[in-house]
Amino acid sequence: MQKGMDASSWNWELLFPPLPRLILLRPALVMADDSIEAEVRGGPSGGVTNTARSDSITCPACHVTVTMSRSLEGRRRVVCPYCRATYNQQDSRMRAIPNGRDPLQHLDVGPIGSLLVGRLGGVRVGIPDVHGLMFHPDSTVSCTSLPRLSKDRVSRFESDLSEDSSTVDAGLSEVAEQLLLRYTEQETNREEFLQAVRQATQTGNYGDLLRFYTRTFESYADICATFRAKTNELEEGMDRQAFLTQDPHLNMEFVYSVNDTLRNSPSVVQKTVLKSVVNALLDEKRKLYAKDKVRALFVILQNPIFNAQSSYTVLAHVLRHITSLPNTDHQMLVHWFRMLEVGRLRMLVRQLTQFVTIRQFPPADRTLPPLSKSKWWIPAAARVLALLNAANNGGQPALLHYTEFYNSALDHVDLMQEYWKWQAPSPERAGQFSFCQYPFMLSIVAKRIILTKDAEHQMILVARRSLVAKVARHQTPQIDIFFLNINVRRNHLVGDSLKEIGTKQKDLKKKLRVSFVGEPGLDMGGLTKEWFLLLIRDIFQPEYGMFVYYPNSRCYWFSLAQQGSLREYNLIGVLMGLAVYNSIILDLHFPSICYRKLLSPPVVPPLESAAVGVTRDPSIEDLAEIMPDVAHGLRELLKYEGSVEEDMSLSFQASLQEYDRIMTYNLKENGEHILVSNSNRDEYVKLYLDWVLNTAIYAQFRAFYLGFHSVTASNALIMLRPEEVEMLVCGSPTLDLHELRKVTEYDEYRPDDRVIQDFWSVITSLPLELQKKFLLFTTGSDRIPVGGMGEMYFKISRMRDRDENLPEAHTCFNQLILPDYPTKDVLKKKLTIAISNAEGFGLE
Repeated sequence: MQKGMDASSWNWELLFPPLPRLILLRPALVMADDSIEAEVRGGPSGGVTNTARSDSITCPACHVTVTMSRSLEGRRRVVCPYCRATYNQQDSRMRAIPNGRDPLQHLDVGPIGSLLVGRLGGVRVGIPDVHGLMFHPDSTVSCTSLPRLSKDRVSRFESDLSEDSSTVDAGLSEVAEQLLLRYTEQETNREEFLQAVRQATQTGNYGDLLRFYTRTFESYADICATFRAKTNELEEGMDRQAFLTQDPHLNMEFVYSVNDTLRNSPSVVQKTVLKSVVNALLDEKRKLYAKDKVRALFVILQNPIFNAQSSYTVLAHVLRHITSLPNTDHQMLVHWFRMLEVGRLRMLVRQLTQFVTIRQFPPADRTLPPLSKSKWWIPAAARVLALLNAANNGGQPALLHYTEFYNSALDHVDLMQEYWKWQAPSPERAGQFSFCQYPFMLSIVAKRIILTKDAEHQMILVARRSLVAKVARHQTPQIDIFFLNINVRRNHLVGDSLKEIGTKQKDLKKKLRVSFVGEPGLDMGGLTKEWFLLLIRDIFQPEYGMFVYYPNSRCYWFSLAQQGSLREYNLIGVLMGLAVYNSIILDLHFPSICYRKLLSPPVVPPLESAAVGVTRDPSIEDLAEIMPDVAHGLRELLKYEGSVEEDMSLSFQASLQEYDRIMTYNLKENGEHILVSNSNRDEYVKLYLDWVLNTAIYAQFRAFYLGFHSVTASNALIMLRPEEVEMLVCGSPTLDLHELRKVTEYDEYRPDDRVIQDFWSVITSLPLELQKKFLLFTTGSDRIPVGGMGEMYFKISRMRDRDENLPEAHTCFNQLILPDYPTKDVLKKKLTIAISNAEGFGLE
């Protein structure tokens, strides 16, 4: 555009493409024609001063002149049909425009929003300036009034404008939208900011930084203007909505620098920022570009000032603003959270976790509002944490380990009350918050407590029904009706166990009690542990043919040849369920996909024909946990650059070796005649994975799945991740005897006695294999319980005047009976013999 060109000669149809007949713009309507001004103020020929027609009236709020109807002429107060302002007739007059003033001034308007600009009834209106230039229409047509809008048109505009008071109508073109909204330009960039930080640090004068922070966080618009990335995607006509969903369009390095500096700034700067954030939250009327509110809240939430407890009230309102956003904006935030640096995402999770903890367990100084006035704090924080958790799990691998979302402080709330609120909502509990709605916040210890309490509740219900049934039949109830009694022979362990479980299906939810034929042991927990240990050891032996051991991955997988009967697979599932139900740790070596399949779905569907235990879209990584060598071959096949068909001569078949036998199966019909090529190798790999991990073992795994859920049928399983189910079944992988020492109790010994000092010195110096045998000897299981060894109960008692005896153990009570050995060497010798030769039970 050339300087000095007469604006009246511009072609407006080229500058502004045809817009809808009614367009929303910010400036008020004014009469831009010189002849109108002359008519109002008096023309050059002089003399004649003409105000408005006697039957016309001009609204002092929006300055639109309308013709009075006869029915309104006698009224003192009139309502403007355009802005809905109310005014007295005698106070209204035609607006006079002084010479030399810009006729286009911004005026706040009424409920309809901005005034309507366009060619209505021949009126020409001013167009807002761009970069200081004033555009005027090219016509001299004049008019002193606008026609009244019809009721249906007014109502249509009111509904359109009320959809979102903070965004511009989506129907406007990009050019018109940029003319409507212009934020205050923030010229400070990251380099200039860092220079100002260095200067403030050297001089101790934080005035410039204070002004920068105040101006930046004063409103959503200022936040976006400061941190918006300098790119031209909008001007180039890209799909803005799709672009914003994937990228916040922010200079994140600048955001990080501002936040890092604020973290180490004086308290006066932090307090100023907090006040500015409050102003931004309160400023709801200012119009913003689409999704700029989401962008601004995304920046505010990362602010380090919210680490301080004194700022929690403001943080709570930030969280409430985020949770009140529509679902589409929440999805956008999930994408943006995933783009954060891992360390910053971790700090954000810890900040909100601490916020929940302090609100749930407030300090004694009463610095927080009373709980009755801030019950919504924790639900708001939980919902934002849910967005962070979704972002964390949105890709592979996850940015943070799932345990980093645990809030261990919640282990001390009334977990069963939370569980019943979640499970049995009553009319008076409708809409109540429960931590069980957000299970990622509950630690494995809390979930174990819920599962155990729920199992005990079910045990009581089943035992009560058995007692009522006995009484109803006028039979004398025996103590045995309260237990699932398993009586087996050691030499026929698997067969006897199958028979006992098969005939006592109705009692599976009772408390388990085991006895071995011919042994006087009384089961207080130890015999149950040994029964599980021996039974699992026998079933996984190769002669049973139920599972195949893969030495490269050191784990078991289901036999594809179905050597074992489905009843035995069902038994293994029942054993796993009984172990979880009775809080017993098993020595199982299944890959993690097995536990994913157990939770597919977590509750048994009512239809018997429904597919269960099927993993959707298994990956090569899943196969690598079982057969790493086969998984490696499939990866090489996918990235092979030569001709797969000519060089490899593969067909759509799968061959696997089990117990020295090679078995071949078709992956699709006539697979032996279909060669794998570069074009269909992806299909081959997909079919191969699905066949090994789903199709070939479906019958076996279905029996296993139904056996597990026949015992553990509980909605509490919905809260568990596959990794957590594995931990409940197999225990913690970490053996830490130092943690066990901290929780050990002593009977007739003291922690500083010589024998106790020698004992811990000996036991911690043993190899890992002997340490596990010691755990087996004293507790009946070599597995570490959920929560680690610090969660165990362990007791060392003194045996007097029998230093020639070996140590003894009461596995039911996790108790070691230790003689007072004279030397450390004697203690080590006797203890090693005892833990290396421990099996069976006896009574003195």
